[in-house]
Amino acid sequence: MKHIKKALLMVPVMFFAAAAAAQTSFQKLYPVSFSNVTINDPFWKPKMETVATATLDACVRYTQDKTGRIRNFEKAARRSGRHEGIYYDDSDVYKAIEAIAYSLKNYPDPVLEKNTDEWIEKIAAAQLPDGYLNTYYILTDIDKRWTDMEKHEDYCAGHLIEAGIAYYNTTGKNKLLHTAIRFADHIDSVFRRQNRPWVSGHQEIELALMKLYHHTQNKKYLELANWFLEQRGHGNGKGVIWDQWKDPEYCQDGLPVKDQRKITGHAVRAMYLYTGAADVAAVTGDAGYTTAMDAIWQDVVFHHMYITGGIGAQGSNEGFGKPYDLPNATAYCETCASVGMVFWNQRMNMLSGNAKYIDVLERSLYNGALDGLSLSGDRFFYGNPLASSGNHNRSEWFGTACCPSNIARLVSSLGNYIYGSSSNAVWVNLFAGSAAGIQMANNKVKLSMETGYPWKGNVKIVVSPEKKQQFELRIRIPGWLSTPAPGDLYRYETPETDVPEIKVNGVLVQYTVDQGYAVIKRVWKKEDVLTMELPMKVRRIVSNPAVKQNENRVALQYGPLVYCVEGADDAFAAKHVIVPPGTGFKTTFEPALLGGVNTLVFNAPVVTISGNGLSVSTLTQKVTAIPYFSWNNRGAGDMQVWLPSAIQKISINE
Repeated sequence: MKHIKKALLMVPVMFFAAAAAAQTSFQKLYPVSFSNVTINDPFWKPKMETVATATLDACVRYTQDKTGRIRNFEKAARRSGRHEGIYYDDSDVYKAIEAIAYSLKNYPDPVLEKNTDEWIEKIAAAQLPDGYLNTYYILTDIDKRWTDMEKHEDYCAGHLIEAGIAYYNTTGKNKLLHTAIRFADHIDSVFRRQNRPWVSGHQEIELALMKLYHHTQNKKYLELANWFLEQRGHGNGKGVIWDQWKDPEYCQDGLPVKDQRKITGHAVRAMYLYTGAADVAAVTGDAGYTTAMDAIWQDVVFHHMYITGGIGAQGSNEGFGKPYDLPNATAYCETCASVGMVFWNQRMNMLSGNAKYIDVLERSLYNGALDGLSLSGDRFFYGNPLASSGNHNRSEWFGTACCPSNIARLVSSLGNYIYGSSSNAVWVNLFAGSAAGIQMANNKVKLSMETGYPWKGNVKIVVSPEKKQQFELRIRIPGWLSTPAPGDLYRYETPETDVPEIKVNGVLVQYTVDQGYAVIKRVWKKEDVLTMELPMKVRRIVSNPAVKQNENRVALQYGPLVYCVEGADDAFAAKHVIVPPGTGFKTTFEPALLGGVNTLVFNAPVVTISGNGLSVSTLTQKVTAIPYFSWNNRGAGDMQVWLPSAIQKISINE
């Protein structure tokens, strides 16, 4: 493809209702794009500003100056030189560009944009005439391209596609998108058109191709995404999948995707794969994919997910182990896996219209993912344990640097996850101060939201359609307001259900509940005001008894936030704090602490071990718990999420 017509490029990206609704009737709602949402939230806006400055500065500094990632493209353009770094490093450049694209929409920066344009020129110059683009093989041995499924060629291509779409949507510049489309067309000609067996070692290409399909409305990208999915589970990787792992389930290749019912293998690869499968199902209505997605989701959430929304208990495979085996101090919980949980659960919500998926998305976003980023924005966790003896600290960078740019692109694109639309409804999924314009048939609806979330439960939404119209406003009732059903992985120690109060123009309204959404159907007019109060209080959580690591322990949750005890707040070991039944909590917002957080303060027995280790006693102490995402911002120290509920249950050797 030598030229991309402007009309083609102007097709809205990804999930815009106008284009997507004409293509499929299987998807229940379409998220409103970040480009149509302005964030002014007191919780999220400072974090987005930090990403726009400190985090992206770190990404640029390491990508451009401290590593060879950009130099690899310069060398590849000359077709000579030694490849620097790891074979998948191209992907970090693309993810950084995607994060920059989202951030430029929120915080225009001519200098950053000019520098990114220069990167893009170098990337485009490195592309081969047939559309292939991978600096590792261009600089090592081009004859070996597409011979090793582990070498992440299609993974890198997927991130290139995502970056190209995002950068075009923010800037209107099409060079990177043009480059990505040429690479996608190359892949299609090499594989699908020839039906050449192939299993992607690290999934990502599937979900990226679906974005490209929605962007271009070119059906071949949908067909190619589905082709990649259908390659799995047929032995196509035998003899070609890297020798290091041997096990095809590591990359979810043990069974065809439609036959899979249990989660296996590498957590990030799984999340990207199932995001792509849900995307395909939303267009095709393929019951094989939806049945598989439902079963695997239940396996993840009911057997393998941490209270923080983190997944992947094992460091050995960066992924899943046995059901209910969820160690805390050695929890891997890669930041990228939590980002993947956000992606997958959003797609499942789009496919079903069920709020339970946003409940999981929210848990992962506020806890497992956000923990990967320091408050300063320039330090990162790769793994996110739920207990520490002071041996964990965020790093400035990593040799495998997927997490910094991944959390940067997630935070910068927060606007993608707040609102949704369907033919007769506007959906509110997340609670964040913001304004949005939503197109509904022949009417445009403006929404503005104010909230104290997650510290307070007040929500105010101003609804302003251009003309009066009857439609539904569907507002998610957070799952944390109710005790989960029996069999769930976590439940409240004392069963309880809180019902939010909703008013329109100051008058209490009755609403129906449909799949976790409060549904208010009425003729809406300009400046209608909806208010909702979400009951906020400390909730004690216990695990399914099958999770032996959390036996006789409780976790503390306030709203969507999981809390922990950290040594920086107290003069005693966090692991020696006991939280017996009946403990009272005082919730206080402290603006000067950790960027401004609610603390949970309580008096509790704290274990003291004698100097000779022969006796144990307790002393009631004042204890302060902080949000889990904010720990380790005052130096390395001990931390505990799951706290003993009785003195006789604590081990002095923990």
